[in-house]
Amino acid sequence: MSTTNNIKLTSYSSKGGCGCKIGPADLSQVIRTLPPTLPNPNLLVGIHTSDDAGVYKLTDDIAMVQTVDFFTPIVDDPYAFGQIAAANAISDIYAMGGKPLTALNIVAFPIHTLDKQILGDILRGAGDKMAEAGVTLVGGHSIDDKEPKFGLAVTGLVHPDKIRTNAGAQPGDKLILTKPIGVGILTTSIKKEQLSEAEILRVTEVMATLNKTAAETMEPYDVHACTDVTGFGLMGHSLEMAKGSNVGLRVYADQVPVLPRVRELAENGFVPGGTKNNFAHVSESITFPAELDQIGQWILCDAVTSGGLLISVAGEQADDLLTKLISAGVEASIIGEATANEPGRIVVL
Repeated sequence: MSTTNNIKLTSYSSKGGCGCKIGPADLSQVIRTLPPTLPNPNLLVGIHTSDDAGVYKLTDDIAMVQTVDFFTPIVDDPYAFGQIAAANAISDIYAMGGKPLTALNIVAFPIHTLDKQILGDILRGAGDKMAEAGVTLVGGHSIDDKEPKFGLAVTGLVHPDKIRTNAGAQPGDKLILTKPIGVGILTTSIKKEQLSEAEILRVTEVMATLNKTAAETMEPYDVHACTDVTGFGLMGHSLEMAKGSNVGLRVYADQVPVLPRVRELAENGFVPGGTKNNFAHVSESITFPAELDQIGQWILCDAVTSGGLLISVAGEQADDLLTKLISAGVEASIIGEATANEPGRIVVL
């Protein structure tokens, strides 16, 4: 943990974690105005399917995976913030089936307002998480900013024939989620001082956990699509998979793992704006059951920071993969399936 105590780091930012992303609707409007990128046969995965990272072929056997992610503080402890930000950025490489190799720090920090040791603790937390992932820090960039922000630009490698995208799900696949949701609601509650120390520790551990074990465990299976669940929430990232794969998805609400007290806190008003923006963006493409109230719908759309992998695996292999994931200590659950019905839509049951 940090050597700097009694610092409420989240109080220095108006939004926290992946909840500070530009909303999907606004971002889509901006991207649509950009000119098309020049065609390049070596660009294997670009921006067109809203995937987790870009993939560029270097040789017939090696492709480079690149991603970048940074955000404002999601917890008050600087060391834990560094760990979470690093785990979140590295996750995109795992989601693509790659092995992360190097990283660059991205730092914005009010250097004349906050103790420099706080920044040191953030960087130390990130460094320890990079070491756990086998990632080598090669440099970075910093600016003086009134709101602290931190993240990584990460580069990895993958064989061109073993890339996992979010656009390959097939009818008959089962959907496996490897972390519980509700992070956005809980971290908003941290800012409002609604969580106990034990509850803060629990959500921090979930966010700081690498998706390394989950990615390595799924590697030998017929995984047709994969993405990590972050700022656009479970429904947002699931919808990207449905549209990119041209399949329909069925999600069983009662099988989606949710962290403790999420519903209670949501009912008490601690729903972040990013979660509500996610719901507004995806709701027209999702059929919710009549018995699932607004709170339940928001929870499924909750803006996650450093969430789990959403894995679309061949249906006959799903139970075995789930068993292997759980045996490896991953908090995995089968939450749904891909179908040929209503391509590009989600039905919540």
